[in-house]
Amino acid sequence: MKQGAFYTGVYRNLFAELGYSEEAISRRLNECFETIFYDPEQRFYHEVGSDMGYFEDTGNHDARTEGMSYGMMMCVQLNRKEEFDRIWKWARTYMYLEEGPNQGYFCWSNQTDGTKNADGPAPDGEEYFAMALFFASHRWGDGEGIFNYSKEARAILHDCVHKGEDKGPGRAMWDPDNALIRFITEVDFSDPSYHLPHFYDLFSMWADEEDREFWKRAATASRAYLHKACHPQTGLCAEYANFDGTPYLGDWWGRHDWYYSDSYRTIANIGLDYSWFAADEWQCENADRLQRFFHETVKDNPDGIYEIDGTVIEGKALHPVAMIATNAQGSLAAKGTYAKACVQKFWETPLRTGDRRYYDNCLYMFAFLALSGNYRIWMPETKGRLSMESGCRG
Repeated sequence: MKQGAFYTGVYRNLFAELGYSEEAISRRLNECFETIFYDPEQRFYHEVGSDMGYFEDTGNHDARTEGMSYGMMMCVQLNRKEEFDRIWKWARTYMYLEEGPNQGYFCWSNQTDGTKNADGPAPDGEEYFAMALFFASHRWGDGEGIFNYSKEARAILHDCVHKGEDKGPGRAMWDPDNALIRFITEVDFSDPSYHLPHFYDLFSMWADEEDREFWKRAATASRAYLHKACHPQTGLCAEYANFDGTPYLGDWWGRHDWYYSDSYRTIANIGLDYSWFAADEWQCENADRLQRFFHETVKDNPDGIYEIDGTVIEGKALHPVAMIATNAQGSLAAKGTYAKACVQKFWETPLRTGDRRYYDNCLYMFAFLALSGNYRIWMPETKGRLSMESGCRG
């Protein structure tokens, strides 16, 4: 029998397993949401007019598809439709690219007044937009126009796969040959933290019929890619990596071949993938390796910067709270000595304050949702879990 929550409907609550009360867990989750969205000092969600809102990257003072799509995912998981619709309308109004080779994608960075800072996308935004929109469709039902959530999600995924075919303008976000996600459409290397096979398995059910086999292939390819991108002793991966999994050594806005900010998300994604589908036991082994690295190898320097082989580099992590959060989320896959300790350390760590709080607290919220059993798959009412049986590897 397949053991992931997709098949069983059971989402582990690791906080409860450690003895924290349901009341305390619910209270903390609500406090996290209220801080991020409505605390006058610490929020980074801002409402605009009567029907829009955006997430601000407080370190860079812009709005990014990364954060906008993250905000939508938080909202659909917590049944906050008004905030979801506000964020989506702001993104669709100001970030959507209406013309040019990237038409149909979303500008990856905008000023907070809506002005575009670029003319191209970052693919992690599109994949989160699409998944959040599908979940919204299944949880709340489709509306009209841009609030026809499932139609919008399918349109995004269509462009992600087909743009550039027959020598048309632009490029697909996924390489058509190896089915791996690109870092950005212009390049032929990847970002391990972009790989979300648990999303792709669901896209293989809900995307356009003609693309469902591609998404099955993408899920398989991404799981295999992470085996190559994560170091066999430490479990660490680079921020950017070539399609063969080796760290990317080019100079793209500085160095990115080390375990640094983007990289932290990879173990969180592995944990959520295992929680939902339990499709790859290697994920458990890698989570154990990474947690052991932090608790044994660098126990006196747990918020440092590292080569993926574990070599310590001078300096401190820009997002130490994000690292604690994602290491804890990896416990959804981990079976080793340190799984509980990582969750307990996360519970004892507060949300970050200050200018860099946006990225840390986004990953903090996702970790809290996942570890409390509240980061869930929202299925269409007319389909049961068995509709996936023939299409997903288990």
